Amino acid sequence: MSNETKRERKPFNVKLFYRRTCLIIYDIISVIGASYIALLMRYSFDISQIPEHFLTPINRFLLLNIAITLVVLYLFRMYHSLWAFAGETELQNLVMSSIVSAVCYSVGIQFFRVKGEQAVPSSYYFLYVFLLISFIFASRFSYRFFRSLKHKQQNKNNSISVMVIGAGEAANLIIKEIVNSNFSTMVIRCIIDDDAGKWGRFIQGIKVVGGRDKIIECADIFGIDEIIVAMPSITRSEMSAILDICKETSCKLRSLPGMYQLVNGEVSVSKLRDVEVEDLLGRDPIEVDLNSILGYVKGQKVLVTGGGGSIGSELCRQIASHQPAMLIILDIYENSVYDVQQELLVRYPELKLKVLIGSVRNTSRMNWIFEHYKPDIVYHAAAHKHVPLMEDSPNEAVKNNVFGTFKTAQAAAMNNVKRFVMISTDKAVNPTNIMGASKRICEMIIQTFNKHYDTEFVAVRFGNVLGSNGSVIPLFKKQILAGGPVTVTHPDIIRYFMTIPEAVSLVLQAGAYAKGGEIFVLDMGKPVKILDLAKNLIRLSGFRVDEDIKIEFTGLRPGEKLYEELLMEEEGLQETANRLIHIGKPIEIDESRFFVQLRDLKEASKNESSDIRPMIKEIVPTYHYKE
Repeated sequence: MSNETKRERKPFNVKLFYRRTCLIIYDIISVIGASYIALLMRYSFDISQIPEHFLTPINRFLLLNIAITLVVLYLFRMYHSLWAFAGETELQNLVMSSIVSAVCYSVGIQFFRVKGEQAVPSSYYFLYVFLLISFIFASRFSYRFFRSLKHKQQNKNNSISVMVIGAGEAANLIIKEIVNSNFSTMVIRCIIDDDAGKWGRFIQGIKVVGGRDKIIECADIFGIDEIIVAMPSITRSEMSAILDICKETSCKLRSLPGMYQLVNGEVSVSKLRDVEVEDLLGRDPIEVDLNSILGYVKGQKVLVTGGGGSIGSELCRQIASHQPAMLIILDIYENSVYDVQQELLVRYPELKLKVLIGSVRNTSRMNWIFEHYKPDIVYHAAAHKHVPLMEDSPNEAVKNNVFGTFKTAQAAAMNNVKRFVMISTDKAVNPTNIMGASKRICEMIIQTFNKHYDTEFVAVRFGNVLGSNGSVIPLFKKQILAGGPVTVTHPDIIRYFMTIPEAVSLVLQAGAYAKGGEIFVLDMGKPVKILDLAKNLIRLSGFRVDEDIKIEFTGLRPGEKLYEELLMEEEGLQETANRLIHIGKPIEIDESRFFVQLRDLKEASKNESSDIRPMIKEIVPTYHYKE
């Protein structure tokens, strides 16, 4: 037997054959029943009142009517649909098939009427189609009805009680999926919505019990375990206000990602995500002028150093979406940059992408890359950023941050790069650690280079980004997952926070504003207390602070300070077209002395000096460190 013959033969499905046979038999009975019951209804179920000449055409046409009806039902796929999941389309097909069958019946019955007599009363046809629709509907949708009842009965003892916030279309779709699923372990107990017109009404049998003022009360009354915020169009400030209430309930919180999910028809349980700390920041996502970014990135060769890191990888994603002539990614760590490469190849198949492994500390490698690929724009994100680790290895911070930047900037200048954007940090302001001080020297390097080369050298300075490698959020999540404790260095420590995509968008726009020599300072909004961040994350995870998960204070780490500053006092401040991007005035530098200091610093770090901090202090007078 050939392979084609084997493929053509499908295994006989006994269960499907049984179901279709039962439906056909039921439909035959339905046609017979509708034919005679309609006439009985016309005469108030008094058989003696029915004239013989009305029964004759019905009897004569019955077998042919059954055959026609079965064919019509087949053509409208009444024997093919999965009725357990029947919806609006199946209902439309059911009604249309019944109407078509009734039309055929009304025409056909005329050929079997008694000569000189009316075939059937006029009202008979309406009663017939009504009964036929009712009978077929009962057979097709009763299975779904009883299946739903069975599922609700099974779910009564399920462990996850759910409150849904929002009574709109998104909520309706989420509730429908949970109610009808055989695999869901959720039971929706109540719905919350601020629209008073919806109070007391029901969605999928679930009552809208009131507005947000009822959240805490109903969470207690209904024993809620999990709260789903199903309002994809809500603003970040509104979300923050609602979550401030929800986090007092000790319930796990989940939400839909955004309005686009509703527009694309992607609202489902699988799209729910855990509520994150950024939802509590109380501000809407930062918007940038994408046209200004597109205008100077499109058609350009762009090099991103440190492209496998948190900031570098997001730079690559956003640059790739702005149609560069080529995107060149450089990183020393192959695993992370490989992940970025695979992601971009899938998302942007037309992108001309080159991924290189190398160190910014390697002069020959950097010179070769710039000479070979001739990038137009460089985003320099490669750096050692972990404060405590750099305190223990200060020479490595100097080698990588200071002289990695020096070598990369020099290669850019020698190869006529149009624009060089260095990623800096708020820790460069009045630094108390090696990492911040090294970044301040990097800023001084690019400002000095800008005076002597045609390349436009600029720096962009911002604070912490949520979810970046080494940030507190991933650490807190791991600690909560392990059952605690969550460790905070100091009860009063504060930091500026921004999401990675927001920070990178502003970096790209700042690059578009560059004229050369600027230090761009991003407005990070209001500083956030790390202790509050820890407490909120514990509550969002459905635990109680200091009862389920404890918080421990470990003391400030080496080089760490209670607060970070974004701008040195002597720098001043200038505004740009974007109110979230400011320009710090360059500080005058004694260049000849500066380059001598850099030469000495390079030798000291190369020789693994045990006392490199005083040398850095000479270069950066605002640097303060503990002896």
